Amino acid sequence: MREIVIISGKGGTGKTTVTSAFASLAKNKVMADCDVDAADLHLILKPDIKHREDFRSGKKAYIRQQDCIDCGKCIEVCQFDAISDDYVVDPISCEGCGVCVYFCPVDAIDFNEVVSGEWFISETRFGPLVHAKLGIAEENSGKLVSLVRRQAKLLAEEKKLDYIIVDGSPGVGCPVISSITGADAVLIVTEPTLSGVHDLERVVNLSKGHFGINTYVCVNKYDLNEEITNEIEKFCNENDVTFAGKIPYDTEVTAAMVEEKNVIEYSDGRVAESVRSIWERLK
Repeated sequence: MREIVIISGKGGTGKTTVTSAFASLAKNKVMADCDVDAADLHLILKPDIKHREDFRSGKKAYIRQQDCIDCGKCIEVCQFDAISDDYVVDPISCEGCGVCVYFCPVDAIDFNEVVSGEWFISETRFGPLVHAKLGIAEENSGKLVSLVRRQAKLLAEEKKLDYIIVDGSPGVGCPVISSITGADAVLIVTEPTLSGVHDLERVVNLSKGHFGINTYVCVNKYDLNEEITNEIEKFCNENDVTFAGKIPYDTEVTAAMVEEKNVIEYSDGRVAESVRSIWERLK
């Protein structure tokens, strides 16, 4: 069983477009959407949810009015102005630090875990999908990413699947680290822009430099700036990173998304041909 994670240095490079196309090409696999802050793989795969559970993480303070003595200590120590003058905690402003709980002289504040999202196991036309949805303004997305990957691995072991294909998070923060830790290979989808080059360098330093993961790079819409595409390919060669291929710009990608299909399903055009070539290198 091999786990391949598709990531990017920033949002909007085409990461999910590539991942959804791999859903058509990979056989005997489970898909996982670990971009829990802005999950969108389900828009193309159209999952039929078979199992759902709440994701509990983090805590919020709640003042029991019947036990409160109106001493004002909680308001005094709260650094986030989350407690009103009538001793009601605003759950949006509360950061779950627990300081008010610690200093309350009569133990009138509850401090319980809260539901901050949901995770799902679904069936799609391409096989099983594990995905999740983080609540609005909720944190701990890294923990939710780890949960999604863990459930995908359990499913792959149970069904004796060959691949776990993960749509990872963009950037280099906690969700990305949770997406790639322990993976067999990482494919970075980048774009031929100056910011794309900068973001690519940061992600390569994370995946290959820090974690030592087999790292591949592909350039989406490479023909919009072939000079920078050549710079990216040169960077990969100089840093012992496998350059997996180039995907041309084509409006068929947008047309496919409008019809809720991936590019492999939609046509046999040059984009589909490029993605097939990249998958052959990866697998």
